[in-house]
Amino acid sequence: MMLLVSTKNKHKLKEIGEILSDSGFQVDSVYNYVDDIDVEETGNTFEDNAIIKAVTLSKQIDHYVIADDSGVSVEFLDGAPGVYSARYAGTDATDDDNNRLLLEKLSNLPIEKRKAKYVCVIALAKKGRFIKSFHGECHGYIGEEYKGNNGFGYDPIFVLPEGRHMAELSPEEKNKISHRYNALIKLKEFLKSIR
Repeated sequence: MMLLVSTKNKHKLKEIGEILSDSGFQVDSVYNYVDDIDVEETGNTFEDNAIIKAVTLSKQIDHYVIADDSGVSVEFLDGAPGVYSARYAGTDATDDDNNRLLLEKLSNLPIEKRKAKYVCVIALAKKGRFIKSFHGECHGYIGEEYKGNNGFGYDPIFVLPEGRHMAELSPEEKNKISHRYNALIKLKEFLKSIR
C-alpha cells in the first residue's frame, strides 16, 4: 500500500521514509504522482495547515496522503515563529535568515527565557477526506550560536536538554527523538490498524 507525503523536501521525505520503513506502507512524495500545486497554508495552527494540505492533495489521487506542518515555538515570543517558522524572516527566507532573526529577537536573554519546542502535526487524508491528525513535540531551548552540520531548519540553534544542538545529532539519533518522530510513531500505530 502507498502512503504519499506532501513534501518536495528530500531531507524530510528521507526522514519520514526511514521512520516508517517497517509500517508496511511504501512511502513516496505525492508530487511524483500529482500536479505540482502549491497549497496555500492559511491556517492559524500547525494542525489547520496540515489538514489543508493533506485534504487538498488527496483529492487528486487514490492513495493515503499525509501532510505535516511543523516549526519552532518559543515561549518568550508567545509561540513565535510558530506556523510562520519556514518564512519567519520573509517569504523567500533561507534557514539561515530565519535562524539569525530568531537569535536577534532573543539576544541577551538568559537561558530560562529561551525555552522552545519543536512541534509537528501530521494529517492523514484520503480522497479529499480528513481522517486523523497526529501530534509530536521535542523540548529544548534556543542557543546563542550555531553548532553542528546535520539537520535543517532551526536545528543548528535548537539545543536539547542534554546540551547538544539538534544539528549535532546523527540522522539516526534525531529520528529517535524529533517532534516529527513522535508524531510519526503515533501515525505508524494507526496505519497498522488500517492495513
